[in-house]
Amino acid sequence: MTKSAIVTGSTSGIGLGIANSLAAAGYNIMLNGFGDAAEIEKVRSGMAAEYGIKTAYSPADISKPDDIKKMVADTIEAFGSVDVLINNAGIQFTALVEDFPDEKWNAILAINLSGAFHGIKAVLPHMKKQGWGRIVNIASAHGLVASAQKVAYVAAKHGIVGMTKVVALENANTGVTCNAICPGWVLTPLVQKQIEDRAAKNGTTVEAEKTALLSEKQPMHKFSTPEHLGALAVFLCSDNGQTMTGVALPMDGGWVAQ
Repeated sequence: MTKSAIVTGSTSGIGLGIANSLAAAGYNIMLNGFGDAAEIEKVRSGMAAEYGIKTAYSPADISKPDDIKKMVADTIEAFGSVDVLINNAGIQFTALVEDFPDEKWNAILAINLSGAFHGIKAVLPHMKKQGWGRIVNIASAHGLVASAQKVAYVAAKHGIVGMTKVVALENANTGVTCNAICPGWVLTPLVQKQIEDRAAKNGTTVEAEKTALLSEKQPMHKFSTPEHLGALAVFLCSDNGQTMTGVALPMDGGWVAQ
């Protein structure tokens, strides 16, 4: 039977790249995220047509546990099983600790950390029952090291790495693995636009701004792409990844090696 995957925050960016990679590998895909309804439908139908797999869409708000439970139930109803969960949805906000708004702290923890917990809690009974499952948490280099002015994001991503280990230990002999991918700078359309805006503002080239941005953190002046992350996720979800569990895998141009 064709395996099925939920990818949260998959209507654009990293999540969409991972969803495409899994679809190309033959997984049915439950898309999730916010955006224009017509655009999301175009992505959903296009993915199904291109890869010959089934697709569905859940508008679940990842800050709401009941929405997450419904998304998991809808996936099982649509595809017959839930085999892969990719926890990718996330938000960001930057400020000094003493200036950090309480509501931003609560929102980032709710989506970036608690959302992943509720997703894992909802899929585990099904995965354990079938004796096979793959959980991949998209953490960040900030799950392993810190940067100033990102207190909530860094706390949440460190939490994701810790939670990954606990889930891995509890399920070591159930056929279910749990791993985290820790990207550095990823070239999404959003980041590309930020770079282009910086180049226009500073009167420099896009290439110069790319290097300037990357060199703040990464020894390697090269972006990862959503497709790179997707390829790693596909490997972790394969039978060849069956003994890899509880690990945080940086894909970060040497960021955390420093």
